[in-house]
Amino acid sequence: MNLTQLIHGNVQKHEGQLAVCYQGQSWSYGELSDRVARLAGALQEVGVDIGDRIALMAMNSSRYVEVLFAVPWAGGVFNLVNVRWNVDEVAYGLQDSGARVLIVDDAFATMVPALLAAVPQLETVIFIGDGQCPNGLLCYETLLATTHPITDVYRKGDDLAGIFYTGGTTGKPKGVMLSHANLMTFAVTAALMSGVEQQTRMLHCAPLFHIAGMGFLLMALLQGGTQVLIPGFDPTEVSRAVHTHRITDVLLVPTMMHLLLDAPGFNSSDFKSLSTIIYGASPMPMGTLDKAGELLPHVNLEQGYGMTECGVVTMSSPDFHSLEARQSGRIRSAGVAGALQEIRVFNDQGNELPVGEVGEVVVRGTNVMLGYWGKPELTKDVIVDGWLHTGDGGYIDDQGRLYIVDRVKDMVISGGENVYSSEVETIVSQYPGIAQCAVIGIPSDEWGESVHAVLVSSPDSGTPSSLTVSDLRKFCKQHIAGYKCPRSFEFMDSLPISAAGKILKTELRKPYWKNSEKQVS
Repeated sequence: MNLTQLIHGNVQKHEGQLAVCYQGQSWSYGELSDRVARLAGALQEVGVDIGDRIALMAMNSSRYVEVLFAVPWAGGVFNLVNVRWNVDEVAYGLQDSGARVLIVDDAFATMVPALLAAVPQLETVIFIGDGQCPNGLLCYETLLATTHPITDVYRKGDDLAGIFYTGGTTGKPKGVMLSHANLMTFAVTAALMSGVEQQTRMLHCAPLFHIAGMGFLLMALLQGGTQVLIPGFDPTEVSRAVHTHRITDVLLVPTMMHLLLDAPGFNSSDFKSLSTIIYGASPMPMGTLDKAGELLPHVNLEQGYGMTECGVVTMSSPDFHSLEARQSGRIRSAGVAGALQEIRVFNDQGNELPVGEVGEVVVRGTNVMLGYWGKPELTKDVIVDGWLHTGDGGYIDDQGRLYIVDRVKDMVISGGENVYSSEVETIVSQYPGIAQCAVIGIPSDEWGESVHAVLVSSPDSGTPSSLTVSDLRKFCKQHIAGYKCPRSFEFMDSLPISAAGKILKTELRKPYWKNSEKQVS
C-alpha cells in the first residue's frame, strides 16, 4: 500500500474529474497529479533524498494537499507541524525530526528567521502562501512552473511516510512514525465503515496536520471524491462552503459541532446537501447530539474512535444514534473494530478482561505505528507483544461494541471509587443552558479527589447565576450515583481547546494541582 496510489488510481479512472477546490481555484485529478509530480521534482532539485524529512507548517489549502503527496512522490517523509505551536515548539519539532526543508504559508512566514537561527540543519524554506514571497524563500508557483514532472519514487508498505507530533503535557512532544501501510489502513477502514459514498464532495475544515483530518482526506480520495478545503474551522465559512459546493460529508470534532450549531444565523437550509457528519477526537455531549438531531434531522451521524498512534480503530454507524440506540445505551458506543484491526481490553497485568469489564483498550493491526521517532524505549513501553496500549479506559460488550469510559489519566478516584469524567459530562451537558462541560478531579482532604465540573453556558441561557448549583446537583443525582455527581461547579467563558479541537483538561487542572504529578498527567 502506498499513498501516491490515491493519485495514480484516480487519474487512471477519471482524470478530468474535479479533485480539489480552494478559494475559487480548482484542479482536476490530472492537473493535481501534474502539480504533485512537478513539486516532487523541485524537492529533489533542492536536495531531498530518500527518507529525508520535509516539514509543512500551513493552514489547510490545495497546496497543502499537493505537498502531502509530492513529499512521498520524491521519496521524502513529511513532518506535519501543529499550527498552534510557538516558535520554540516548532524549532524543537524541526530539530528532533532532522528536517532539512520547511514549507510555510502566509500565516507562518514571520517565524522563518527565528527558525533558521534556531535550527542549524534547516537548509531550504519554500513559501506556499498567496501573498508576496518573502526574501530568501523559494516561491512555490515558480518552482512548479520551472520544474519538469518526475516519476514517482514509489515508497510503500512499511516505508516511513510521515511523522506526527503528539502529546507534550508530560515532556517534549513525541514524533509518531506512520508508514504508508498505516495511513492507507486508515483510508481503507474509514471507506469500508463510514457512510461516505463514492464521488463524495467532502469539506475539510479540521486541521490536516492532525491524524483525523489527514486520514479522512485520504479516505475521500480513495473514494474518488472532490475535496473542498477552507483554511480552518469557522462556522460561517463552513455553512457557506456546504451550501456553495453542495457538500455531502464533513468531519467535525465535538467542539466544532457545538460552535456550528450555536452560531448566530445558523440556517438548516444551508445544509440540505449534507448526508453525513463524522465526529470523533473526544466524547460528543448528548446535548450537542440532541441539537444536531433537531436542526439537521436528515444528516447521518457517525463516530470514529482512534488516536495518532493507530489512526481510526472503530466506527459507529447511523443506527447507533437512533431512538432505540439512545434507550439501550448503544449511542454511547464508539462502534466496532474495522476489518484490519483487533481490539481487546487488558487489566494492569496485561491479561484480557471478560466482556463488560473496564480496563485499558489495546489495539493490534497494520494500523499501529512504527514507533516514536528517536524514542525506542518509549515505543517498547506502549507497544507490547504487538499490542498498542492506548491509555484509554473502556470495555467491549457481547456484540463486540467498544465503549470508551475515559482516558485513564482523566479518571477521578474519589473516596476509593472510580469516576469516569465522560460519563458525568454526558449527564451535565444535557442540563438546559449548558453548552460545554469538562469534568476533572481536584484535591480533597476528605475524598482524595473531588469531582469538579467546568461549564460554559449557552448564549441564550442568561447569566451563569441562573443555572443554580443546587438544581444542577439535583439533575445529576436523578441520572447517576451520588458519588459521581460534581461536588463543585465553575463557569468559564470558554474552555481551553487544542488545535485538534480537544478540551485541554491539563490546563483546567493546573490551578488545583500545582507542583503535583496530576497537574501534567
